[in-house]
Amino acid sequence: MTADQFSISTERDALCGFLDKQRAGLLRKIEGVSDADARLTPTVSSLSLMGLLKHSALWERRWFQVIVAGRVLPGEWPETAQEGGLDEDFRVDERDTVTYWTGYFEEQAAVSREITAGLPLDAPCARRDLRDGNLRWVLHHMIEETARHAGHADIIRETLDGRTGIY
Repeated sequence: MTADQFSISTERDALCGFLDKQRAGLLRKIEGVSDADARLTPTVSSLSLMGLLKHSALWERRWFQVIVAGRVLPGEWPETAQEGGLDEDFRVDERDTVTYWTGYFEEQAAVSREITAGLPLDAPCARRDLRDGNLRWVLHHMIEETARHAGHADIIRETLDGRTGIY
């Protein structure tokens, strides 16, 4: 996807379009990879394709639903602190599947789009105890983070099977 493939007539369109472009790039990196290969950590890093997708899905949910919209998700972050800290988000095992985490990521992104569409960019985060910012800042942050993880995934995928390119 190129910048001219989505509307950039407004700042909102540009921010949402670039975030969707990064989301799609991350998903493309795990396409066609077996569950076993998606769990591998083939570089000196402890990151795997599935771990990156899992982490991204969880934080997609947290940033937009909890921090921006102020939703309380019983039994989830930040109500419950994870043992092992935030690195736990990257850990996967044989119960984790590409199908599950791809679907979960897509579901969370759809909810994020709904939240984003209903708020002005200057809307302050509802959970100001967690982030003193606004929707615009969160969109910029999520573009940055999703792009970073898509880049990590690109390196891992190339190491696994030689496939390169995020788009």
